[in-house]
Amino acid sequence: MTEDSTKKDFHLSDQQVEVSLFGVNDSNLTLLEEGLNVNISAFGNKLTISGTNEDVDQTISIIKKLISITKKGIKIGQADIVSAIQMSQQETLDYFEDLYKEELIRDAKGKSVRVKSFGQRQYVKSIKKNDITFGIGPAGTGKTYLAVVMAVAALKKGLVQRLILTRPAVEAGENLGFLPGDLKEKVDPYLRPIYDALYAIMGADHVSRLMEREVIEIAPLAYMRGRTLDEAFVILDEAQNTTPEQMKMFLTRLGFGSKMIVNGDISQIDLPHNAKSGLVQAQNILQDLPHIDFVNFTSADVVRHPVVAEIIDAYEKNNRE
Repeated sequence: MTEDSTKKDFHLSDQQVEVSLFGVNDSNLTLLEEGLNVNISAFGNKLTISGTNEDVDQTISIIKKLISITKKGIKIGQADIVSAIQMSQQETLDYFEDLYKEELIRDAKGKSVRVKSFGQRQYVKSIKKNDITFGIGPAGTGKTYLAVVMAVAALKKGLVQRLILTRPAVEAGENLGFLPGDLKEKVDPYLRPIYDALYAIMGADHVSRLMEREVIEIAPLAYMRGRTLDEAFVILDEAQNTTPEQMKMFLTRLGFGSKMIVNGDISQIDLPHNAKSGLVQAQNILQDLPHIDFVNFTSADVVRHPVVAEIIDAYEKNNRE
């Protein structure tokens, strides 16, 4: 053991907490070990944690936060472990328990949906406060899913009368022209992340019924032209692939009693060469307007497998070199 390394014991007082904290086959402890560069040995209700002084102390701080939320009856999973590690590394761990104070909605399986990162917390606050919220950042940060969650919650509370979800029909290296059907049918596969989010939150049958009644509309961006969208919750996904003209067209559809969310990842622009992104332009020219807010996500907000955040960081590093 080096001068900077240490070994500390941590005792668990509750067996139910122990089961939740460890995870299936100690998978949660493995995530803590990998994420914090420590070794954790479990003996009964005792954890022995070894590593550098700083890493061991950080691990114990995270375990205390995790225990605190499990004692409130909240079952933690791997996403919660990853979120706690990331918030600790970003020095926002003090806000970790705040993520669990508000249940946004219950999904189709009856599970509570809550924010999973500090960035998501800011995003939800912005959506509640502003007429138009831009969520900008990498894949895996929960932008689309949370936008749909907030939209469904608003619909259930009667704050809006319908949901409109759209994205530009830009081909990410593929050719849509040969596919059968009209534009909507051709673009439906590209709208799959939106369908997936809706199905997870409401169930496929309920979504289908609401689509038949036109309470939910999922369509390519071209279908928005010439409309005024009153009492609607409108989500534009993959907004980095809009042209400036399309972005202006979309934003000016905002009607009374409506909210808009515009999501995109400016590192994943699939527009033809030399074409400007409407999202990049909007970020530049709308930044200081009232009732509009921009929330920027980073790899620290990625709530998928930890390797996803590492991949994003590696690509960003490569692009800077």
